[in-house]
Amino acid sequence: MGWSPNRRIALIAIGLTCLLAVAAATAYITGRGEQHRSPSAAPTPANSNTAETKKPAAETGSVPRPPRVSDPVQFAKAAAEMLWSYDTRTTGREQQLAGMEAWMTKESEYSDWVSISAQMPDPTLWSRMADQKQHATATVSEAHYPAAFKQALADAPSAITEAYIYAVTVTGKQTIAWAKGGGGAEERSITLAVQCRPSADCSLVAIAPRVAP
Repeated sequence: MGWSPNRRIALIAIGLTCLLAVAAATAYITGRGEQHRSPSAAPTPANSNTAETKKPAAETGSVPRPPRVSDPVQFAKAAAEMLWSYDTRTTGREQQLAGMEAWMTKESEYSDWVSISAQMPDPTLWSRMADQKQHATATVSEAHYPAAFKQALADAPSAITEAYIYAVTVTGKQTIAWAKGGGGAEERSITLAVQCRPSADCSLVAIAPRVAP
């Protein structure tokens, strides 16, 4: 798939591509990738060092509502925590998906729900996890704008105003536990595309197919 030079620069600058990794010059992507990791989902506010999130609604189980913040890095920290956390003891798979979708941008031309929903286990695996009472919490240690994204902004500073989408790379730890005292932990990293229009709350756009340093 080819893009005109101006379109390509704009897409790189806003950190979003469609179905491929654009960026010969900046080696940066965000967009429609199906990055399949271990089960992911909702944040645990008690462990959060980011903006406070609202209490979840019944239809979204343990998944909290997105925080009302306008800072991309702050929002990305909360979103990563949400994606890395879940609780099959209290939340069904459909509730989990509904909770995750509530974080998405309402602008359909930018929303990449496929990249987000791909993080979820299939119904059979979720059921098995629930049988084991599996649940996970997450803590975020650091978040930053990737170097390539900052370079793209420097090369085309006005391009961000097309959609106000920012790339943020987040690192942290996911801790998993299940019945009979089982558990484990692993380091996690993710690059998110986050939309933060002026005078509006941030929302989630996409997960990059790979982590941008």
